[in-house]
Amino acid sequence: MKGLWIKTLLVSLVPVFLLGFVSLAGAGSIRIGGLTDCTGATSDVGKDYALGLVEAWHYVNDTGGINGKKVKYTWFDYGYRIPEALTKYKLLKRMRVLAIEGWGTGDTEALSPTVLKDKLPYVSASFSAHLTDPAKSAYNLFFAPDYSTQARAALTAWYETRWPKHKDYNKRRPRLACVYAFPSPYASSPIKAIKDQAKMLGFEIGPDQDVSLTAIDTKSQIMALKKFAPDVCWHGNTTMTVSATMRDAYALGLGADWLVNFWGFDENLPKMAGEAAEGAMCAAPAYFFGSNKGIMKTVKEYCKKYNPGVPLKNRLKFTVAAWNNVLLLREAMVRADKAGDLSGPGILHKGFETMRGFAIAGGGLGSSPVTYTATDHRPTGLVPVAELKGGKFQIVTTIDVKGRWPKKWKTEWLGW
Repeated sequence: MKGLWIKTLLVSLVPVFLLGFVSLAGAGSIRIGGLTDCTGATSDVGKDYALGLVEAWHYVNDTGGINGKKVKYTWFDYGYRIPEALTKYKLLKRMRVLAIEGWGTGDTEALSPTVLKDKLPYVSASFSAHLTDPAKSAYNLFFAPDYSTQARAALTAWYETRWPKHKDYNKRRPRLACVYAFPSPYASSPIKAIKDQAKMLGFEIGPDQDVSLTAIDTKSQIMALKKFAPDVCWHGNTTMTVSATMRDAYALGLGADWLVNFWGFDENLPKMAGEAAEGAMCAAPAYFFGSNKGIMKTVKEYCKKYNPGVPLKNRLKFTVAAWNNVLLLREAMVRADKAGDLSGPGILHKGFETMRGFAIAGGGLGSSPVTYTATDHRPTGLVPVAELKGGKFQIVTTIDVKGRWPKKWKTEWLGW
């Protein structure tokens, strides 16, 4: 079934890729590049994001482009291989793209010094906090709270809504353990931050457990966790291994709640993990795909129009994340173009860094208003937190990380 889905996806996307590739010389057009993972270790979530990027750029062109200029979007599947990402980046640069829609943390961080040197805006699906300090990564941007801010918010939400209901509340400290792929820059990105937050809140922190991004059997890690008996576990991987871990934890009676990083908590999770996923929590920086709020009707219409071979029931929240990043980049380019400087530096300084509380699509994609300054590229500190209850996603609370810890936000937390 998974193989069939991949085949359907690639058949639907390849014509779009070729169309963009062969028509780059069109007069009055703007070239945008893309790097995605449709076949690699994170393709379980990357395919949906790739679809969303294509559909969102169609929407941009259908609604006026960049002040009347059409966008030519050309993308490559680099299979979550950093060397391949570097090669494809060089190709996109030779094609003179004005900006790139990127994907993973490992490749985005590896490319960051080059992107800075080339002054090429790079809007990624990686929300790594390492990319938010303009002194080091000025041309790296994204729409959502960074992974570290999301992790701090998720743990705080659990501590304030779940822990007071625990039978041991006021009798002992809550216990946290982290489960993630140690070698993965994505999975390990927020670990330092969530442990720092845990110490601030008075948690006892147990030993980390290494679970690869492609693991389907995690029983040995669960048995190790049982010795520590955590009250809550953080899982930093993508949905496939998150669901496998949850199933093993449920079967072996771990008895802990789960907090999950953004790319491991989606509409497939209840399908794959069943009851084992009940009560899991995650930051929700944008609408889930099933929402009918804002412009979600339009998003779904574009899904059906440009990728009819993928049923709406199989689409995920990552489509919505893609639209947020596309419309964010569009706004930056519109502003830069109006200022007469549609270049990399112009898009950054006269586009992104002029945004103050900017609501992407008027807030119609469920994201928090974003702000970028010359010294801080963290988009927002406002983090809605969702839980899975009865197979449905619902917002439990919203944690204002910046507002609640303003001194630490300003002086300590930038870049990690």
